[in-house]
This record gives sequence, structure tokens and C-alpha cells, in this order.
Amino acid sequence: MIHFNKETFDKALSEGQLMMVDFWAEWCGPCQMLGPVIESLAEQYDGKATVGKVNTDEEHELAIRYSVINIPTVIFFKDGREIDRKVGVMPPDVFAQVLEKHL
Repeated sequence: MIHFNKETFDKALSEGQLMMVDFWAEWCGPCQMLGPVIESLAEQYDGKATVGKVNTDEEHELAIRYSVINIPTVIFFKDGREIDRKVGVMPPDVFAQVLEKHL
């Protein structure tokens, strides 16, 4: 799993691969609950999709760019553009379904 900053995020996005990005913060309880789910999906989809996290406290510009108001917000990208978004804690299969649909 990649912990993105603006530069690494923009580089990964420009590569056009399928990406799942968790926008989160340290102080956010639901974000902490979702963390292990994201880590598990990162392992499961290693080599198939890029899975990473953006700390919204450290990367305000990315949060603003994608209108992330509530966290956790998981945004899916393909070919450099947003293709889906899930807000809140959800079961792993909800995220896996989106990844499978776009592989």
C-alpha cells in the first residue's frame, strides 16, 4: 500500500492504472476501522490495482481537488479520472466489487 503525497499521487494517476485511494485522517475513528480493510485489499490486488491512502490533514490540496468533505472517502480512478466513490466504512466486498468491475 502506498501512502501518497501530492507528487506521488499525481505520478500514479498519470500512469492510468486502476487505483483505489482512501482519503483519511489519524483522528478519525471510522478511518481507523477502515484501515485494515484497505490494507487487506492492497495485498489482495497487488499487481492488479494501485491501492493507497491520502492523509487529508497532510495533503489538503488533494482533498480539496476531489471535494472530499467526509472521511473516510475511498475514490476509484482509472485512466486518470474518477470512476467511483464510496463514503464511510463499508465491508471489503463493496470495494472489491468496484475493483473487479474495472480490472
